[in-house]
Amino acid sequence: MATDTARAFWMLEPGTGAIRTETLSPPEPGEVVVETMYSGISRGTETLVFAGRVPPSQYQAMRAPFQSGEFPGPVKYGYISVGRIVEGPASRIGERVFCLYPHQDRYRLPEAAAIPLPSGLPAERAILAANMETAVNALWDARPLAGDRIAVIGGGVLGMLTAWLCRQVPGTEVTLVDINAAKGTVAAALGLGFQADAGGLEGCDLVIHASGQPAGLVDALRVAGREGTILELSWYGDRAVPLPLGEDFHARRLVLRSTQVGQIPAHRQPRWDYRRRMDLALRLLCDGVLDILVTGESRFEELPEALAALAHAPGAALCHRIRYP
Repeated sequence: MATDTARAFWMLEPGTGAIRTETLSPPEPGEVVVETMYSGISRGTETLVFAGRVPPSQYQAMRAPFQSGEFPGPVKYGYISVGRIVEGPASRIGERVFCLYPHQDRYRLPEAAAIPLPSGLPAERAILAANMETAVNALWDARPLAGDRIAVIGGGVLGMLTAWLCRQVPGTEVTLVDINAAKGTVAAALGLGFQADAGGLEGCDLVIHASGQPAGLVDALRVAGREGTILELSWYGDRAVPLPLGEDFHARRLVLRSTQVGQIPAHRQPRWDYRRRMDLALRLLCDGVLDILVTGESRFEELPEALAALAHAPGAALCHRIRYP
């Protein structure tokens, strides 16, 4: 087959992006070509990358699986793509797949990296897969127990999904905290309690922080109960975060733990690999209630403007979906 072309979104420099045409070589043995149906904008990490907020010390750690270029730019970055296989083994032609690939209308990658969608998962909802995978990893790190009183501070997609998973642990009482009162409707649809501030939540068994704001982490420290755990899901890029680790932080014997999807927790590694974790994330997305987390959609051609707008003023937006021709 002759060499083809593809269109891809590149972050050219902090705050500026454009769609470029590039060469797409024929697949090698063991590879497939995917035609994109939808991609998704990762509101936390991707907007920090777009703003040029990745510190040099994290350039290697923050590389996406199929990233091209280097931070701070030009860089082709992203990891939420859903499409169908159009070239490859005959048995897989037409298969709907999720791939950790940047925003691009056609691309080639190893066959094993194209993860088939379960039959009950619409392609439109599958763009939540990367966030769900992160939420699963967070749950493994947080280890909520039956009957726990849990606060999740920050009502973005990741906070919502993590809270939704916690709610399914028997007997848990899960409250989502977000300063945007409009998030209350989404929280209610997911079966979560909701508050616009953390008042009255003191004494929690587990607090998960996902707001991306230092003030939210301060609230998390305050409402955690004695010997409680605070799990930090936010990533701040190059921003320093001051915390009140004096006062009664030590007296209450609090645990402040980080979590990051790039590594499976040690207690899971003997039995789990990345493919098994992603398969689980995709199965969990088969619940139609999660459609409420997709709050906007743009055409692929509009992606440069859509990402700039979300980075500048996200408002009440949750997951923003990109639709391809």
